Amino acid sequence: MYNGMDSGGDVKLVSRGSHMKINYKTATKRAGPVIESGGNVFADLGLPNPEQELLKARLTLQIHTILKDSEMTQVEIAKILGVQQPQVSLLMRNRAGSFSVGRLMEFLTALRRDVVITVRPTRKEHGAVSVFSA
Repeated sequence: MYNGMDSGGDVKLVSRGSHMKINYKTATKRAGPVIESGGNVFADLGLPNPEQELLKARLTLQIHTILKDSEMTQVEIAKILGVQQPQVSLLMRNRAGSFSVGRLMEFLTALRRDVVITVRPTRKEHGAVSVFSA
């Protein structure tokens, strides 16, 4: 994909032979001001349980990466995970759907990954949840 701005202030997006031209000034007026995230987009949007949603997103990204790199079909993956193929399709599109954090961790172990949870004191006012890939 190529992103560039022409001399008229229009942004050009080119991807796989298709072209799209967007007027930057008009687009930014419609979208409103850009606000820097506080680190959790779910909290920034005022959604309920933002820490849990962020954790689900991070776990789903790990699953998505594993599935994308595998040479298995969605039906084969569904058998391993014990779900239906449409649910695998959601994971292949990096969508957690209604899966709980616990269920996402079960998927990772079914995909031959260890999930390690470390609890330690923090110096901050409130602890944080992190997901690391090794």
